[in-house]
Amino acid sequence: MKTAVLSRRDIPKAAAIIKRGGLVAFPTETVYGLGANALDAKAVAKIFAAKGRPADNPMIVHVSSIEEVVPLVIGVPKKAELLMRRFWPGPLSIVFPKSKKVPDIVTAGLDTVVIRMPSNTIARALIAESGLPIAAPSANTSGRPSPTKASHVMEDLSGRIDAVIEGGSCENGLESTVIDVRTPVPTILRLGSLPIEEIEKVIGRVRIAGKKSKARSPGMKYRHYAPKAELILIEGGATRVAARIRSLRKALESEGMAVRVLSKDELSPRSLYEKLRHAKAGVLVAPCVKEEGMGRAVMDRLRRAASRIIRL
Repeated sequence: MKTAVLSRRDIPKAAAIIKRGGLVAFPTETVYGLGANALDAKAVAKIFAAKGRPADNPMIVHVSSIEEVVPLVIGVPKKAELLMRRFWPGPLSIVFPKSKKVPDIVTAGLDTVVIRMPSNTIARALIAESGLPIAAPSANTSGRPSPTKASHVMEDLSGRIDAVIEGGSCENGLESTVIDVRTPVPTILRLGSLPIEEIEKVIGRVRIAGKKSKARSPGMKYRHYAPKAELILIEGGATRVAARIRSLRKALESEGMAVRVLSKDELSPRSLYEKLRHAKAGVLVAPCVKEEGMGRAVMDRLRRAASRIIRL
């Protein structure tokens, strides 16, 4: 198939594609999503096929209003309501017990569904125009860096999906934070664009899920965000990391390898995925960043993308 590149003026056309069971990539404030009618199991199956996505990796369902959550869930926990009122629309996805209306393929057979309301106006207009909740993982080949521009979507999925809506660069550049408030202490299942510190101001202490936790959210189970180049992450104190980068670069270049060291600016949330996506050969070396605010999410992405981690 030929993938059409649409503009925001074509939202009715994009909504018609969603309603007839097709796939449309669209911008959000986090990354570009690959959307299908979340209530149509056959349409959602096309997302898995287009991305090469493992069937046991649940998706996030996107809505355009809080009211649209009600038919998709069995009850709304009080802490979820507080978070929705404070952070929606925005980059926070919340785990709910799912209703029978949500097909099992969306949730990878789990009894829960992850839902968010994006703040991007194109995304919300598409959802509202279609009149449907939209299941949408990132619009990239599974395992690759997430797309923050329409050109990234076309690089991975041209010819595999019906259309992409051109919406410029994504504002945040990292996926949404995913939280499960049904545990005694709410659990962050995926670090993302909404820092933990902001969430704790609203509902108190939260914890981060361990590596062996059940995968109730995207991003918990598989290696993600990997560039085509080899990525080496170096963790430790600033002085020791800088010295190790210098010695590593010298050693690799003496072997004839092309080496590129990412700067602190290039490790910012807005530019990280683009830098990883552009690294198509050789060796990419990344120093660690401070793990506070969105730095936690950046380090999470680097660890999942790295082919090798050196801890000093």
